[in-house]
Amino acid sequence: MPFSPRPSSNATPLAGIACVSAGILFLTCSDALAKWVGEYYSPVQILFLRASIALPVVLVLVLALGGRRALRTRHPGLHLVRGALNIISASMFYLGLQSLPLAEATAIAFSAPLFVTALSVLVLKEPVDGRRWLAVAAGFAGVLVIVRPGAASFQMAALLPLATAALYAVMMLTARAIGAAESMLTTMLYIVLGQLVCSAVAVPAFWTPPEWSHWPYFAGIALFSTLGLTFITQGFRIGPASVVAPFDYTGLLWASLLGWFVWQDVPELPDYLGAAFIVGSGLYIAWRETRPAKPRRA
Repeated sequence: MPFSPRPSSNATPLAGIACVSAGILFLTCSDALAKWVGEYYSPVQILFLRASIALPVVLVLVLALGGRRALRTRHPGLHLVRGALNIISASMFYLGLQSLPLAEATAIAFSAPLFVTALSVLVLKEPVDGRRWLAVAAGFAGVLVIVRPGAASFQMAALLPLATAALYAVMMLTARAIGAAESMLTTMLYIVLGQLVCSAVAVPAFWTPPEWSHWPYFAGIALFSTLGLTFITQGFRIGPASVVAPFDYTGLLWASLLGWFVWQDVPELPDYLGAAFIVGSGLYIAWRETRPAKPRRA
């Protein structure tokens, strides 16, 4: 059956919430595996192998849900640019994971909606009221609380997931140029394809022959990232975006638990406080953008 971005009338918001929450869990597992294997391989090689393994699975999924029509795009150049942005932003995040606890890097990366709002004003000239600017300021204050510039515990690596958030916001804004004519399945396919093409150009300079014992980790990264993307796409398909989008932040819970279980990382109080500011501002921005507009007075 062809894919439709509209929520199904037979589904419930609870099903969409469950799909998004599961998808975020899978993506966090993929990040945890990338953090471990990143001690041995460059981020570009990890992303190349992830895309190489994931592309056949995504292609089958797109054909099954959307048919051949989902393979067609009128924006190949834009998808290539988005693929390059994806590679650069993900590489910075993976580099940050080598020095930062998983939960801390994840919390900083969740500042992406704040960059989306700021760039919407600067680039797209969209109107943003004072309350949303206060939310953006509160979110960035949360980032500063986590990063703690000038403190003895400050690490330059904390700027890497922040750059990831900024580049991810740029990638989200470029999606508006694609328009509603292309389905989320088409976009998902070309994100993976663009990632493969762009990483293939750079990977010869970073290539290290993988050990046989590490291939299950690469397969796990590809599997979990593909499952995560699939479940999140399905969640937005069957549930209202305003209901399911805030559950992206369950990634902070999974990242904290995995970081504690695998690396014995326990976030400090400022990390919790900063994450609360980031999540709170992101939720407020999402609520302000999805609530119905007030009717004008005569």
